[in-house]
Amino acid sequence: MGTTFKLFLPLVEKTKDIVQKTAELKPPRGGTETVLLAEDNLTLRNLTRVVLESSGYRVIAAEDGEDAIAKFREHEDAIQLLVFDLIMPKKNGKEAYEEIKKSKPGIKTLFMSGYSLDIISKKDMLDQGVDILPKPVLSKDLLKKVREILDK
Repeated sequence: MGTTFKLFLPLVEKTKDIVQKTAELKPPRGGTETVLLAEDNLTLRNLTRVVLESSGYRVIAAEDGEDAIAKFREHEDAIQLLVFDLIMPKKNGKEAYEEIKKSKPGIKTLFMSGYSLDIISKKDMLDQGVDILPKPVLSKDLLKKVREILDK
């Protein structure tokens, strides 16, 4: 006898939707810029460094705000972006950023925090218009935001 298969495929009205969804699956574009990363949690610092380096970025890692300031002074001319945890010992991310901003006013910065935006705003940690990513963050979202800030 034999077997008969019937396949019913949905009609696609807009191929633009398919192209857009395919574009979203592509990994974000990397770069060759130098990033100063300040994160007090060793595991997160190493993971973030690996994510950034795997996309071509050069990463200088610091363990807290004071270490970030010291490493910025050593490599000031090379650094294009700061990626700072907001809450760190010794100097928090905002304090370190304010110090660095004195010598390099236009420095591009991305803050990350595990605290909710409500708590951050109540503590007056950030100015309006600064870029912040909540932790935990997906690698693709981090890379997309880093590229977006660098391209501004």
